[in-house]
This record gives sequence, C-alpha cells and structure tokens, in this order.
Amino acid sequence: MMIDSKLLVAAAALCAAMVSVNAEAKLYKWVDKNGQTHYGETIPPEYANRDTKLLEKGRVSERNDGFDVKQQQESKVDPEVARAAKEAKRHDEALLNTYSNEKEIDLSRDRNLLQVEARVNSYTTMLKSAKESLDGLYKERDALTQKKRKIPQSLTDDITEGEALIAKRQKELDTSQKEMDGVKARYAADKQRYRELKGLEPIK
Repeated sequence: MMIDSKLLVAAAALCAAMVSVNAEAKLYKWVDKNGQTHYGETIPPEYANRDTKLLEKGRVSERNDGFDVKQQQESKVDPEVARAAKEAKRHDEALLNTYSNEKEIDLSRDRNLLQVEARVNSYTTMLKSAKESLDGLYKERDALTQKKRKIPQSLTDDITEGEALIAKRQKELDTSQKEMDGVKARYAADKQRYRELKGLEPIK
C-alpha cells in the first residue's frame, strides 16, 4: 500500500515544528530506584539526590550530582506573592483615585470613627450600669449573710446573670476599642502611602 507523498511531507513538517518548539526547553534525565531511565523538564523530589543529566538539543551538556530542587522551586512565581503584589497595586490605585489630598483622608477617617466611637460610648455606659446593678446585688447578699439568713436562689441567679452580663459588655467594649484602633492605624498607613505615591516626605 502506497503512502500519500503529501501526507509524508505534512508529517515531516509537523515533526520539525515540534522539534523547533521544544529545542529551547531543558530536558533532564534521571534513573529511578528500579534502574529505569526517565526524561522530563522537571525532576521528582524523591530523585533529587540521584545523578541527573541535563540534556540540551539531544546532547548531554551538564551533569548534576544531586539536583537542586529548591532552586527549581524558587524559580517559579509564588501565587501568594503574586496575589499580594496585585492587591497592593489595586490599593495604590484606589488611594489615588479616591482622594485628592490628605485632608480628604482625614475626613474619611473621622466619618468612620464616628460610628465606632458611638458603639464604644454605648458599651461603656451599659457596662457601668451593669456593674452598678451587680454591686447592689452583692450588697443585698452581704446584708443577708451578716444577718445569718438564707440567701434566696433568685438572688443567687440574679448575681450569676449580672456577672455574665458584665463579661459580655466588657467583651463588646474591648472589641469596639480594638476596631477603633484598627481604623486609626489603617488610615494612618493609607495617609503615609498616599504621601509616598505623591512623592511627598514621610510623616515624622
């Protein structure tokens, strides 16, 4: 059976193209634990310490005794680093597009702080009220104790609830105060970065 000459020419051209594309790629040769020879562009970590050969254009150009896997891995871009760089760039663009000057950054900070400060003041007031109520319950319990009278279960329950309420209000207050500190720190960093992007001297 005769093979079409055009088909042979096309196949030869395809092979030549594949060789041309792969000619620049580095090819490594290594031997596994069973003595079987493998070829590839990367070497499995478990065979990194075995003798390897770097093949270039079909020839052995370099021999590695213990391939440096770490170097191979470091040559690849870390996805986390890439994402962080992209996010930093996006943030810089947002700063420049949002604010015309530093005063606008301060105004935005103050608006955000108003809401947080309102919560801080509210929780502070509620915490003070809860402490005063609990102090009254403690005095009532102490008075009964001095008179050697039995403390009602309802009073004990009220004290337990009062203590739990104080713990809750204190936690809410602490969370709001941390949030307020975070807002201040975030805007301070934004203001500093804005000055850097504008070529201004850093705030001392």
